[in-house]
Amino acid sequence: MPRFAVQPPTPRSFATDQTDTVVSLHRVFCVGRNYADHAREMGNDPDRDPPFFFM
Repeated sequence: MPRFAVQPPTPRSFATDQTDTVVSLHRVFCVGRNYADHAREMGNDPDRDPPFFFM
């Protein structure tokens, strides 16, 4: 068993609607300006400014 200089975080997971299935959660990807009202709310033009992705 390796010795870690910094202890890795505890793995996260979430259940699904299937009773025996759990999904491992590694990263969360988000989308900004993903609909017209949200783009306008942020002061952008939804016809000119594309959505963007972030973690």
